[in-house]
Parts: sequence; structure tokens; C-alpha cells
Amino acid sequence: MKITFCCTGTEPAPWLAGLRAALPQAQVELWQPGTTPADYAVVWAPPQQFFDEQPKLKGIFNIGAGVDALLRLRLPPQAAVVRLEDAGMAVQMAEYVSQAVIRNFRDLETYAADARAGHWTYYKPRQRNEFSVGVMGLGVLGARVAQALTHFEFPVNGWSRSSKALGGVRHFVGAAQFHDFLANSRVLVNLLPLTPETVNILNRDTLSRLQPGGYVINVARGAHLVDEDLLELIKSCHLSGATLDVFRTEPLRPEHPFWREPKITLTPHTSARTLRADSIAQIADKIAALGRGEKIAGIVDAARGY
Repeated sequence: MKITFCCTGTEPAPWLAGLRAALPQAQVELWQPGTTPADYAVVWAPPQQFFDEQPKLKGIFNIGAGVDALLRLRLPPQAAVVRLEDAGMAVQMAEYVSQAVIRNFRDLETYAADARAGHWTYYKPRQRNEFSVGVMGLGVLGARVAQALTHFEFPVNGWSRSSKALGGVRHFVGAAQFHDFLANSRVLVNLLPLTPETVNILNRDTLSRLQPGGYVINVARGAHLVDEDLLELIKSCHLSGATLDVFRTEPLRPEHPFWREPKITLTPHTSARTLRADSIAQIADKIAALGRGEKIAGIVDAARGY
């Protein structure tokens, strides 16, 4: 069995060593143009040439949660595309979103600005039961985020394409209930996969349906958000601000107006990073299961895009 590794922008040596230790029976190599075809591939942002030279792949393991960029390439038709289901990312995402929600709920950004200016100021506490949080997308990461927020006793709404059952979460399903979901949410957390149907889903129409003083947290993909619409709704005070971790162009361009909007908190796509040891263990287990003819979780439905 041969495994080839092609992850753009990733130091390959630790991954190769980890995969070899986890799968000692396999031949694990770093892809170079012209190398012999492999059985399985571990990838992140590979070039089209990689797949053109790998026509016999049985499985393609993507080391990030999102597969939208991968699915835009021409892939071997017989190869299963497998996404990481967690690999340590779910708890990181729950941490990140929870702190963003709490920071807004407790006015901590305003207190920090007052402290920098030398002002000792008190603000009236908000009512928790009036601070509902809506989570768009209830996959592995979204479900973990929604359940984490229930521990802080926020009213939590969840919206997804199909029905889910999460304790303490009020669930809205499909297009028919999307507007009700938005109207019942003050904070909107986006964890949707990026598909043709979800591009630009965070726009003037949808964000205007949030409760007045709403807040947006985007930790999915930059192409979900119409940047100009968010800025206009913040300037009109319908939205109180946003925390953004993902952008249409990364790194975010120096001239982008997000940098100059004090009500927007920016982070450099770091809300949940792939943990190498967890990822290698998951990939090794799934390759072993495929070798035994067993079904595995995490196989991407190319028609749906996730």
C-alpha cells in the first residue's frame, strides 16, 4: 500500500514520520511531480497536476474540515473524498465561538476600550434570556459549539438542512424555517459548509432579519459573507458588530475596510486548527478500516459539497 502526501504550506516531515509510525506496513512518500501512483492521498490545497498524476487513488484524505476548494478540482472518479470529522478542531471551535459570544454579551470590548482611555465605566448587564444565539450548520463542529453555548445558559437555536436532535437546542430545519431561525436569533454563528447554495448567504436580507443589536460570528468561509452588507448594517446600528476569522481573500488585504471598523474583531483563520497527532490517528484508522472492507464516516457527498 502506498500513501502520498501533498499539503501546500505544511511542513511535511512531521506528517510523514507520524503516518509511517501509524501505518508501518505502508509506503509513505512526499509527492513530487512524476512520482508513481499511490493508493491513498493525504492532501491540503493540492494542485490539479497532483490528481492528473494519481489516477488510481482509492481515497483522498483532506486534512482540514472544509472540502470546497478540493471539490473544484478534477478528481479520480473512483476515489472517496474523506474529510476530518474533528481531529481536535471541535473543542477549539467551541472555545473560540464561546469567547466571542461572551465578549459581546458582557460588553468586554467596550470595557477594554474604556480601560485603554483611562475611563472607569459601568454598563448595565444584559438579560441572558434575551440574548439568543443561532448556530447555522450542525455538523460535528456546529453541534459542539451549540452544546457548549448551552452550558452558559444562553437560549441556543440551531439551523441545518436536515433534522438534528441536540439537548437544550431549539432546532429549525430547511429553507421553510430559515427566516424564523434568523428572527429568533440575536447572535448568528456561521458554521455552514461552502456550497453553491450557501455562497453569500450572510447578506443584507438575512442579516437584517436578526434581532436589533445583532452580532455576527463567521468561522466557516469568507465567501459566505457579503462584506459590504455587513459594514452597512454595522454603520446603521442594526448590527452591533462582528467577529470574523475567515475572509474571501486570505491574508486579508491591508486596504480592506474591515481593518478600520472598530466594531469588527479580526483573527487570521485560527479559530480551529488541525492537530497533527489527532489527524494522523484518524486517517490511519480509516485507511485500516477501508483495507478491511468496512464503511467509514466522513465520506464527502460531492453533489451536496460536504
